[in-house]
Amino acid sequence: MGSIRFQLQSRMKHLLLFFSLIGPGLITAFADNDAGGVSTYSVAGATLGYNILWSLIPITILLIIVQEMSARMGIVTGKGLADLIRETYGVRLTLFLMIGLFLADFATTIADFAGIAAVGDLFSIPRFFIVSVSAVLLLLVMIKGNYKTAEKVLFFMIFFYITYVIAGFVAKPDWALAIKSTFLPHISFTTEYIYILVGVIGTTITPWMQFYLQSEYVEKGIKIENYKYARSEIIISSIVSDSVSFFMILVCAATLFYAGITITSAQEAALSLRPLAGEYAYILFGIGLFFTSALGAVLVPVSTAFSICEGIGFETGINKRFSEAPVFYWLIIILVAISAGLVLLPGLPLIKVMVFSQVFSGMVLPFIMIATLKMMNDKKIMGEYTNSKAFNIFAYAGAYLVIAMTAFLVFTSVKGFF
Repeated sequence: MGSIRFQLQSRMKHLLLFFSLIGPGLITAFADNDAGGVSTYSVAGATLGYNILWSLIPITILLIIVQEMSARMGIVTGKGLADLIRETYGVRLTLFLMIGLFLADFATTIADFAGIAAVGDLFSIPRFFIVSVSAVLLLLVMIKGNYKTAEKVLFFMIFFYITYVIAGFVAKPDWALAIKSTFLPHISFTTEYIYILVGVIGTTITPWMQFYLQSEYVEKGIKIENYKYARSEIIISSIVSDSVSFFMILVCAATLFYAGITITSAQEAALSLRPLAGEYAYILFGIGLFFTSALGAVLVPVSTAFSICEGIGFETGINKRFSEAPVFYWLIIILVAISAGLVLLPGLPLIKVMVFSQVFSGMVLPFIMIATLKMMNDKKIMGEYTNSKAFNIFAYAGAYLVIAMTAFLVFTSVKGFF
């Protein structure tokens, strides 16, 4: 009897430890499904049908590897990624990577405000009003230091993604073809296919995610003996998040691809939820898109400012006054103000902007991954917790494959001018 009680107490202790550490991996995995994510997966399904589903399996494995490395490095070293990059590679390379990070995150922030503008279009709210009011309110949240609370509140909008799972069954897709396409890769070496594939990679494994996740685990002060719980959270969160991505593509393939509808507006993207919500599809899609866009518009600028200031050596932190960390706060203001201003340009194709932002993130991703991988294999930094050979093979292969696809896109684009 005593042995059973001991086993129950031990299991309860492990369970409580797991739930006390839960958060960073789950938030990061689902925050990637912001406006850029929703639009990219929707366009992928509407444009390529089921043929792109296979990519989610290797992308999910790569997502787990990248997030696991960020968590492990943060827990082992107790330092943020930008800080370690500066200490390892010096100022020049750090500056180069920080510029790349800034540009990728700038594009992502534009995508999030484009998502907010698209919601305005859905509900016939003037873009200027909804974007400017949202920008001011979100800036107040970030600068006043309440963004952690907002992050937790907005995080509950992950339940919006459940609608795609339900819609996936209601839409009655061709399950035999969908399953076949998931496990038998169909690759087309066309500019459109590679462009969307890089976008799917870029929206699933974002550059800002690596910096944010590592800093969150450092802030939590997790000990290495509890690392296994963080790893479990990352694996579960990544699989659940990409399962939702699977259903986003599936729904759009079943409802839009076979109807010959290519997504050029939020109204067309909302049609994917019509099998579930009928005439209320626009309302459901609009509410979900607004809050997921707002979540990204809060997380990305703060994470970017924190990473860049940490990497270059400026004061950081939402707990500091403006006068104590002026560069940190000005970076946030610049990212939000310019992003919000750009999406107000007349005639801006919002869906194209959102998808391109994720493609650009995919192009920047390999360089940050390679820098991280070199540190992960440095015993001076990681001690006995360096990468396994299998980790290195898959991660390096993923990084160089994205570089090759980027080179292909650049080549075909340049070739088109001649």
